[in-house]
Amino acid sequence: MKYPVLVLVGPTAVGKTAISVAVAKRLGAEIISGDSMQVYRGMDIGTAKITPEEMQGVPHHMIDIKNPDEPFTVAEFQERTDRLIREIVGRGRLPMLVGGTGLYIRSVLEPYTFTPMEGDPELRRQLAAEEEQHGPGHLHRRLQEVDPKAAAKLHPNDLRRIIRALEVYTLTGIPISSTQTAAGAEPRYDDLFLALTMDREALYRRIELRVDQMLAAGWLEEVRRLLERYPPHLPAMQALGYRELVQYYRGLLTLPEATALIKRNTRRFAKRQFTWFRRERRLRWIDVTSAEARASVVEAIAQMAEGKWPEGVEAVLRGQK
Repeated sequence: MKYPVLVLVGPTAVGKTAISVAVAKRLGAEIISGDSMQVYRGMDIGTAKITPEEMQGVPHHMIDIKNPDEPFTVAEFQERTDRLIREIVGRGRLPMLVGGTGLYIRSVLEPYTFTPMEGDPELRRQLAAEEEQHGPGHLHRRLQEVDPKAAAKLHPNDLRRIIRALEVYTLTGIPISSTQTAAGAEPRYDDLFLALTMDREALYRRIELRVDQMLAAGWLEEVRRLLERYPPHLPAMQALGYRELVQYYRGLLTLPEATALIKRNTRRFAKRQFTWFRRERRLRWIDVTSAEARASVVEAIAQMAEGKWPEGVEAVLRGQK
């Protein structure tokens, strides 16, 4: 038998954190973060990292395990998560993988290795326009900042491959040089694969409100402290929101401009997350747009778990020991 794993994904700001904690308490689960940026210490506000109070006693893993100047790859994420799943099951608890980084989630659920995702035509057009605006070599220099291994293999005039490398990094937060090619068949775990969704306009309003709340909570000060310790070109510092605030501190943007860009780029990121997860054929979607849906979602997920493992999660876990 395969280890049971409950997986909860969805776009940024859809409400995964609060719902996952409530579900974990209901089912006796421990949470493994599937967020590519929450692994970094000191990057708390801008990554919407869960606080100790919000955890409500539920164990959380894969948070604050690296400094921003330390490399972190999808292969390491898979290896660490596989080990955690075995340990959690060994404690008689249910592993629960929660996050929005599709490539990280896929690396755990599907046989390694895999090819990068399909392209995003809109993003490619934006990158091409950026090269035209700033001149030849601009995108190659950007690629050097986030993926120097890939940049070293590409001529500055090889715009098509440079755009592809930046596209992969923008969509996943992971350098294309760290991805591997292959294919898989059967899922690696006995997983219940769920995704939260929401009306697009409602989600965009939540995104814009959360950006304002993050800034009010001290996000600017967080970025200033990071810049005192780390250079701005680090891949971690190119994360959504951090890149724009670094540009503000370097005098390239005003604060209103940076704020507007963060909101716009976060909306676009959420759209790309939807695109990614819609390609996952085994996903079961749960709409949490309405207050009634949000109020009942924990019980709905619990019922799905009982349907997935009708003999009971506890019995499945006992069988895995």
